[in-house]
Amino acid sequence: MRIKTNHLFVQLFRYFFVGGFAFIIDFCALFLLTEYLNLYYLLSAPLAFLLGLIINYLLSIKWVFDKRNINKKSVEFVIFALVGIVGLLLNQVFIWFFTEIINLYYMLSKIISSGIVFLWNFSLRKYLLFR
Repeated sequence: MRIKTNHLFVQLFRYFFVGGFAFIIDFCALFLLTEYLNLYYLLSAPLAFLLGLIINYLLSIKWVFDKRNINKKSVEFVIFALVGIVGLLLNQVFIWFFTEIINLYYMLSKIISSGIVFLWNFSLRKYLLFR
């Protein structure tokens, strides 16, 4: 059983675990799609990100955020996804930058990018959807 809360730091703590789990799914999918299905990393990254986005949404509404600004779940998911799409664009730019310009391994670029995008996603989702 989980205790309901609207406390910012408790939600950030919970979102860290939800985001971490979604990141593991995203990260593993990126690796599998790139290394085993031989997709270009900038093609496999958004596919993996989408899988992580869906998992993140489902866990966020179940465990992280109690108060919802929008009653209609389809509208809520669209806004959640739009924040995620901007996060995806940021993810792509950062992965490309760290891989092509800084010459890091694409999986390391993904880790760095994920930290930045995590803060973006939590902040906007909290403000727009779950205040």
